[in-house]
Amino acid sequence: MNIETIQTALKDIPLGGLRYFEQVGSTNDIALQWAEEKDIRDYSLVLANEQIMGRGRNGRKWQTPPDTALALSLILLPNSNEKKKLILFTALGALALAASLKEKFNIDAQIKWPNDVLIDGEKVAGILVEANWIGDTPKAVVLGMGINIRSEAVPPTKETLFPATSLEDALGAPMARLDVLRGLLQALVNWRPRLGGDEMVTAWDEHLAYKGQQVEIRGRDGQVTQGKVLGINKDGSLRLDTVQSIHFGDVHLRPSRV
Repeated sequence: MNIETIQTALKDIPLGGLRYFEQVGSTNDIALQWAEEKDIRDYSLVLANEQIMGRGRNGRKWQTPPDTALALSLILLPNSNEKKKLILFTALGALALAASLKEKFNIDAQIKWPNDVLIDGEKVAGILVEANWIGDTPKAVVLGMGINIRSEAVPPTKETLFPATSLEDALGAPMARLDVLRGLLQALVNWRPRLGGDEMVTAWDEHLAYKGQQVEIRGRDGQVTQGKVLGINKDGSLRLDTVQSIHFGDVHLRPSRV
């Protein structure tokens, strides 16, 4: 990838700006700094060929080896309605990826609540959403995503907390990173007006991983909740048969061992 090929591939995407790097620590860090500028525009994109200090939820590391994956952060300027639904931007990114993989490559992907995308039970992408604030008002949302394209992007099993895979392993054929990126951004632009609406929640529910299966959810305090996944509530919380709902937070969801 280079800036020219990226611009050509994304010419039909309404980007507010593009910054490309061969190597970065974290695309989210760069995007958060960029979002502080007065002239920041909606759909400004930070993209890197290699990310060496990426992070996931709860400070977990997410590294992106060169030439093997997509490491990106998209800056979104929420309108007054979206500011009430910031928590749903994670689902927006996950749904956009799952929908685009099905449409463009006929790959069935599932969303592991709240922020991972799986293929056949293995993690292919992770999402981290952060915000830039002015006082108590969010100025910008940074939607960070790491997507394994080639098998070389998959870390060794001993370094992962959850089984991982790549898109090329799932498809069984080579994939162009910019094709994946273009499909993702197109889907995100299309789904964004429906953020938090019934259509989005229904689509999220249809892609939900472990639906009808027993899972266990461990909170930061170590407390474990078990139950069968029933679906997604309107507010984005997870509905189990044993409790009213599980809300976003520092939680780890895993299928129950049998």
